[in-house]
Amino acid sequence: MKLKSSAAIADRPDVRITVNRAGGGRRLAVFRRDVPYLVMLLIPTAFFLIFKYWPMFGLAMAFQNYKVGSPFIGAGANWVGLKWFRQLFGSPLFGRLIKNTLAISSLSLIISFPFSILFAVLINEIVNRKLKTFTSNISLLPYFISTVVIVGVMFNFFSVDDGVFNTLRAKLGGGKIDFMGTSRWFRTMYIGSDVWQYTGFNSVVFTAAISGIDPTLYEAAAIDGSSRFKNIFHITLPCIMPTIIIMFILRIGRLLSVGYEKIILMYSPGVYDVADTLSTYSYRAGILDGKLSLSTAIGLFDSVCNLILLLAANRISKKFSETSLW
Repeated sequence: MKLKSSAAIADRPDVRITVNRAGGGRRLAVFRRDVPYLVMLLIPTAFFLIFKYWPMFGLAMAFQNYKVGSPFIGAGANWVGLKWFRQLFGSPLFGRLIKNTLAISSLSLIISFPFSILFAVLINEIVNRKLKTFTSNISLLPYFISTVVIVGVMFNFFSVDDGVFNTLRAKLGGGKIDFMGTSRWFRTMYIGSDVWQYTGFNSVVFTAAISGIDPTLYEAAAIDGSSRFKNIFHITLPCIMPTIIIMFILRIGRLLSVGYEKIILMYSPGVYDVADTLSTYSYRAGILDGKLSLSTAIGLFDSVCNLILLLAANRISKKFSETSLW
């Protein structure tokens, strides 16, 4: 049977109409199939538009002498240029703010991030399935506890007056230590509570990455006589290294974003010199002193620095490895 040429078929309009209608029908069928997923996207899309993109109009306050009720743009806006940035950089507190912010964030990154990886690896090494599930679920619970409750528990355990730890220490003949009110112990208490609260939750991503490793790799290693301890360094960690790099880059992108909530709750006169950060200064300037423009300038400076760090970390990773965000 002789086939017709494509040119001959193209000369027939009835064939073209049929093909076009068939293509349109397929596109409509695909759209109908994707409708539930598109509807599901409406909620996260609305969230980002309302809470992430719409507030960006407020960045104009960083360049204005803004008063509550004043317009962001238009004739009523009082533009002052870089006044608030000059005030921030010229403040005698600026050096201490940067130092404390980087110290707390860097120590948290150095200590908390490896803990999450280690915990995920240890969870993977539990043979008993029920025990593994129970341990994973228990480790997630602290993440869902309010920060206020977490700090309250810390005061109950480590308060110098009636804390459980100091009470036991005094009964054993030791002296009491003011863990919550001295500069020496503030960062230890802050980062230690962060490790306890977030390790389980942060390890979920690494646990998922480990579960995707091909089991035949471990079987082949067992045949070659490799121990479970060696498998961690020769199979588990190399296989999840791309995930580790991506999470590390994202964490670098939040290096200057130290939340003020826990610090404010742990505040006392004895820890001001090590606890005062950009976020707490922004809170005092905006909420307590009513300087919304200065608070916005601090937030914009924080975001720009984080963006620069994120781009630098991604470029370095792309240069020395095959893994990057883009």
